[in-house]
Amino acid sequence: MPSREIEDFLRALEWPVQNYNLYQEALTHSSYAYETQDSKNNERLEFLGDAVLELVISEYFFKAFPDYPEGKLTLMCHQVVNEKSLAAVARDLKLGSYLKLGKGELLSGGSEKPSLLADALEALVGALFLDHGYSKAKELIIKLFSPVLQAVKEGVLPLTDYKTILQEKCQSLFGKTPVYEIVCEFGPPHDRTFKAVVKMENEVVGKGAGKSKKEAEQAAANDAWANFGEIRNLFLGKKENTVSFTKMKKM
Repeated sequence: MPSREIEDFLRALEWPVQNYNLYQEALTHSSYAYETQDSKNNERLEFLGDAVLELVISEYFFKAFPDYPEGKLTLMCHQVVNEKSLAAVARDLKLGSYLKLGKGELLSGGSEKPSLLADALEALVGALFLDHGYSKAKELIIKLFSPVLQAVKEGVLPLTDYKTILQEKCQSLFGKTPVYEIVCEFGPPHDRTFKAVVKMENEVVGKGAGKSKKEAEQAAANDAWANFGEIRNLFLGKKENTVSFTKMKKM
């Protein structure tokens, strides 16, 4: 890709550039690097960019909502830092047009694949961080993500996928996956209500009800988030009170 194209792309973003090689690497997919026997691809920058983006967005919501609990802040952050959201931002930038892809990946529509677009955007963030440091990178990231950040702040994007967030957090902190169980159902056939619990190592950590099994499980996950501090203490061995969490969460 001619460097002028990269210059035009970055100029459109209004990003100052000191090291163009970083951005060139950020836009190089592993399939292209393999075909051209180039040792550089964007996977390492993607790894770095993911961490930087998570920190910037987490800090943004932490300062914007000083009274919000950890669970809600995590949900808000996830609304921004997820494949669907990142791919949407990348599409707005027409990022796919600038990606270096291998022939096979290009023919299979790689420039429009959400996973590739999200990864490339994270790689660009990694390049930006290395090029300018955290403060400048944060400033430009907030500007880039301003529309979606505002949408989350105003509640335009619903914070409903508690199951996904709970699972990711539990796997990250405890190396374990929550288990859901429908404990009862009642009501006429045309208007059933389901009750669900979510467990960690047979400990009930959340409960909820809904008009479908999925809705009940989401409600249980939501309930678990309201008590996530206690869940964390329990499973990290930091809880001083030895009362079982199950007893605290009587059905």
